[in-house]
Amino acid sequence: MLTRERMYQAIVEKDTSFEGTFFTAVKTTGIFCRPSCTARKPKLENVEFVTSAKEAIQKGYRPCKVCRPLEKSGETPAPIRELLEALYADPSKKFRDGELTALGLEPTTVRRWFLKNHGITFHAYQRMFRLNSAFRHLREGASVTGTAFEAGYDSLSGFADSFKSVFGVAPSNSRSRNVVNVSRLETPLGTMFACAAASGICLLEFSDRKMLETELKDIARLHNAEIIPGHNPHFDTLRSQLDEYFEGKRKSFSVPLFMPGTPFQQQVWQLLLDVPFGTTSTYKRQAQTLGSPSAIRAVARANGMNRISILVPCHRIISEDGQLTGYGGGVHRKQWLLDHEKKNA
Repeated sequence: MLTRERMYQAIVEKDTSFEGTFFTAVKTTGIFCRPSCTARKPKLENVEFVTSAKEAIQKGYRPCKVCRPLEKSGETPAPIRELLEALYADPSKKFRDGELTALGLEPTTVRRWFLKNHGITFHAYQRMFRLNSAFRHLREGASVTGTAFEAGYDSLSGFADSFKSVFGVAPSNSRSRNVVNVSRLETPLGTMFACAAASGICLLEFSDRKMLETELKDIARLHNAEIIPGHNPHFDTLRSQLDEYFEGKRKSFSVPLFMPGTPFQQQVWQLLLDVPFGTTSTYKRQAQTLGSPSAIRAVARANGMNRISILVPCHRIISEDGQLTGYGGGVHRKQWLLDHEKKNA
């Protein structure tokens, strides 16, 4: 639980997993910071922990100029957002350093931002996005030649080599494979990764979840797909509805979900979707509802296999004695989500 000592440890370690769960107000300077702030740390006796930026401001604290706690952490800067929108509108367009400079963007700054937030350079991101678009056109029956030149490639051999290096198959053999797009989202509780297939959202997890890599491999296997960065229309709906949820304006989600799993897992996940906003249930109650009162551990495992956090609300499941049980995103986030829903129920 979030004791003073645990929160102080988090700010000393600059732990990003505690983003949004509390803020650090420094009595000696009169400023307040997010947990991951890189500024010099005050002594514990000079710190007051608050649950929201609003509370800090009401107590007379000013926002830190280093970590900017009033801004959404890691939010995509407007110029880069405009750059991405232009790329989405025309995947064949190539933004070289000269084009970036003409747009008023420093190429080195753009490169660093993409490396930090996506793990690849902007030029690599562009290549991946063009190939993603080409993959979709081929799946829809377009010719390899037409697709290659529409994607901005000057030669068929260059297109084929790039395509095979990403998807593992030649363009002409790609119709048996699928694409799952991955995108990064910023939330009040920290960075999340989302995956979307044509049928809907198939993953939503906090970026620091230990099982994330395993879940991504499972999605690639279950969907017979390659997971690559790119735009999917479901991401727009997801971002909008998540913003409304965190603002306390949304109690349920309508964005399509795609959750392949065993029949038993499907039953358990449906029970999660049936737990009303602002309430909780237990593993025992889930097992009883399924007609298998002794299957509590199996139900717990199926809950743990849920890959779509928040939307499929496994955070609403607690132990029979009312204690919070494990949660992939961290128990502190689970407590925050339950408190948030109770307050806005």
